[in-house]
Amino acid sequence: MQNASSAGRKLTNEERVEVVKRQKKRNSFQLAMLSVIGILGFLLLWQAAVLAGVLPSRYVPAPTEVIALFATKLVDPNPDGAVLGVHIMASLQVALTGFLLAIVIGIPLGLFMGWFRGFDKFMRPIFEILRPIPPVSWIPLTIIWMGIGLQAKAFIVFFSAFVPCVINAYTGIKQSSPVLINVAKTCGASNFTVFRKIGIPSAMTMTFAGIRVALGNAWATLVAAEMLAASSGLGYMILMGRSYARVDLIILGIVVIGVLGVIISAIINRLERIFLGWRYV
Repeated sequence: MQNASSAGRKLTNEERVEVVKRQKKRNSFQLAMLSVIGILGFLLLWQAAVLAGVLPSRYVPAPTEVIALFATKLVDPNPDGAVLGVHIMASLQVALTGFLLAIVIGIPLGLFMGWFRGFDKFMRPIFEILRPIPPVSWIPLTIIWMGIGLQAKAFIVFFSAFVPCVINAYTGIKQSSPVLINVAKTCGASNFTVFRKIGIPSAMTMTFAGIRVALGNAWATLVAAEMLAASSGLGYMILMGRSYARVDLIILGIVVIGVLGVIISAIINRLERIFLGWRYV
């Protein structure tokens, strides 16, 4: 009788919230396991294709060889002159410097251009001239101006990440609800208050999408810059792998770049959940 009565009673609000949380954790764990299974399945297929001769080992090394090289490169600087940690730190320093500068400068610029019409008219012609220029086309000038150090490569990365930050912030704030804007102005809010309280929060979803695009652009441009002019970094390691006909070294560099991109993307996703928590309730 007691079990029947307890089973038939209605759940309280706190109990419902707890059930929903447990369900979300269970679903997240299942999705994470699917991702792990997908990666392991891909690696097993890759290994089997190499062992079966479908993929020639001369051109595509097996995953076990890449993993073995990863362990070796942690302590052995040969054949490119630096251990893997040095290459990773060099690339991260340049990529994050340019990427963060693009966020700090590009997002406010896009927000102000999207909200203040006079500022948009002033800045848009300059931005439209710069926007179509490929970031790699700045490499020769940058080498002449700044050499091949951190500043030069960070400038190239900044330019590639800057454009999507501006465009997405601009588009996001343009999509602010006219109804909310009119209600705020009717209640006596100033234009800057509406911009701060309504415009900026409305633009955040598109802004974070722009940050993800900027991250991909930053890595792509960084590798190109390091392959042209650098003495360390993952792009430089890939270039040395080509020079020494070491396909395993090239693939290791590509894989490390991909893993670093996943880690940074996860950090961005976490920040998005913090700033846009209302979307995940």
